[in-house]
Amino acid sequence: MHAWEQIQVTIDYIENHIAEPLEIEELAKMAALSPFYYQRLFRRLVKKPPGEYIKLRRMAIATEKLLEKDRRILDVALDLGFATHEHFTRVFKKTFGLTPEEYRQNPAVFNRMTKPQLLLHYTLIDENVPLISDGIVLEIGRRQLQSAESFVGLSAKAPLQFINDLGVASGPDPLDTLWRTFHDQKNSIPALVRGGDEIGITYASDEEGFFNYFAGGRASAGANIDGFQSWQLTPGEYVVCTFEAENFEHLVMDVLYKAHQYLFGTWLPRHGITTEPFSAERYHSHSSDTTEMEIWVKTISS
Repeated sequence: MHAWEQIQVTIDYIENHIAEPLEIEELAKMAALSPFYYQRLFRRLVKKPPGEYIKLRRMAIATEKLLEKDRRILDVALDLGFATHEHFTRVFKKTFGLTPEEYRQNPAVFNRMTKPQLLLHYTLIDENVPLISDGIVLEIGRRQLQSAESFVGLSAKAPLQFINDLGVASGPDPLDTLWRTFHDQKNSIPALVRGGDEIGITYASDEEGFFNYFAGGRASAGANIDGFQSWQLTPGEYVVCTFEAENFEHLVMDVLYKAHQYLFGTWLPRHGITTEPFSAERYHSHSSDTTEMEIWVKTISS
């Protein structure tokens, strides 16, 4: 068994026993490592020490359970291994900046600790061959775009640290407000193709430490877009990563992060492919009914 597989065994165990006391010594024994080397290897592969990872996974699960309003907050706390309402509230507020009661009254979208699937760092799939792992179905292929596709929407600037922390850190999602604003305004955009794809574009900013993000929908060619921004996917070859999840929240908060990590950290480098400096998240609709999306990147000819 590879070292990453030993750590994955303990990650899976933690997920299935998240409400129970979890001792480093027992987890290390499960991985056939000393506590010292277990913690060292876990931190290297997961980017967090085991104790902090367990706490942040409990908080990530709490954001879902707290939306079940027929359950008491104390019951959520007990289900996640907290002995008291007070302890749970203190940890939740320290993690997300608001209390469980405040979150329940006004739910927000948070970046949160994602359960790692380490084989995505070590498995290389062929083009157009699906990879199925832990509820994820992922496939990568190439497409030729014969003519330009136009999009209209809004853009905003966000800190690069948000991208670096995706799936690892916990806190507000700075892009959620942009998407909400676009959806509030999209019925007033004449250029928008009704029922057309929606797209989120990440691209470089001139300001150090930040990136730009465009959120929009398919636009009619040559239409008037006064008051809004535009983006165009130009003709050429694209690598397209398609993936699915059980629901929209899981899709954009967990699986999107893993797909990005796999595409940019494993698949493209190991195939020696370079791409233009943007990536496009493409949805049939950026709505709660969506369970499938794509990442488009445009290849650069060598």
